[in-house]
Amino acid sequence: MIAVIGLDLAKNVFQVRGVDGHGKTVLSKKLVRAKVLTFFANQPPCLVGMEACGGSHFWAREIEKFGHTVRQMPPQFVKPYVKTNKTDARDAEAICEAVTRPGMRFVPTKSIEQQDVLALHRIRERHVAARTAVANQARGLLLELGVVIPQGIRKLRTQLPLICEDLENSLTTIERSYLYDLYAELAEKDDKIIQYDHILANICKDSEQCRLLMSIPGIGILGATAIVASIGDGKEFSNGRQLAAWLGLVPKQHSSGGKTRMQGISKRGDAYLRRLLIHGSRAVVKYSFKKTDGQSTWLNEVISRRGTHKAIAAQANKTARIIWAVLTKGAPFQAAA
Repeated sequence: MIAVIGLDLAKNVFQVRGVDGHGKTVLSKKLVRAKVLTFFANQPPCLVGMEACGGSHFWAREIEKFGHTVRQMPPQFVKPYVKTNKTDARDAEAICEAVTRPGMRFVPTKSIEQQDVLALHRIRERHVAARTAVANQARGLLLELGVVIPQGIRKLRTQLPLICEDLENSLTTIERSYLYDLYAELAEKDDKIIQYDHILANICKDSEQCRLLMSIPGIGILGATAIVASIGDGKEFSNGRQLAAWLGLVPKQHSSGGKTRMQGISKRGDAYLRRLLIHGSRAVVKYSFKKTDGQSTWLNEVISRRGTHKAIAAQANKTARIIWAVLTKGAPFQAAA
């Protein structure tokens, strides 16, 4: 009887490896995409392992409907179990073995609602990057024409149409034409970003967990919705330190022979979430000089001792720990006096 199944995901051809309770291989076969769900529907409930990759959350949700227990694993934790050369069959074998290891770390399956929110963030981020590219191109072209605009996208947004409409400057008809096009593209990206901001704001308003997170200094609509969509209730982490480590906000360690060597933050995990926390921490640090509460006093001491940039990273680490406490306890953040 099959006790554990290792499923190597693909676009069209999936590889399956099944073992019994003693670890003996009892099944090894290929499945086309259309027959994957039929195969699992005909299997008795068992443990199913797969790598966390594109489409894995969809397959995990669908397979769980048949009573199976699905565990997703980061690919880098499965790779050490691959024997010799890489093939789909050996990948499925490695997944089947890795999912049974007691020290393995698993990725929680995201709901369709969580994936929807993360998709909104990704699309919004793409529009932000495109807007930055348009702004940089406009600045570069204007500089070639001898026109310098002060730093900041607001300055560009207000001065670019004035430059195009000024008939007394030396711009040619062609130059005015492409600058008008750049301004129109910039305005279009602004409208798209505002549109997604409104959608995320409504999602945040309807989510109790998002409202709890917004009680934390440095956490806004973007941070709250992205965090809830990524980690849910936070109970997959045993403590706040694990969440901070998962976000890459703890020092990288390279210790050996009894000597402890601590380096800069590891920067592992989700770069987008870490960036949101770092930006939020910058705002907290900026206004800490005007406050005398316990949190601001600690932060000001770190600034004077280690510098502003390290204080920002330390504040982001502390924010991650507070996020875990708020989500797991279901209570808003209350600053200490």
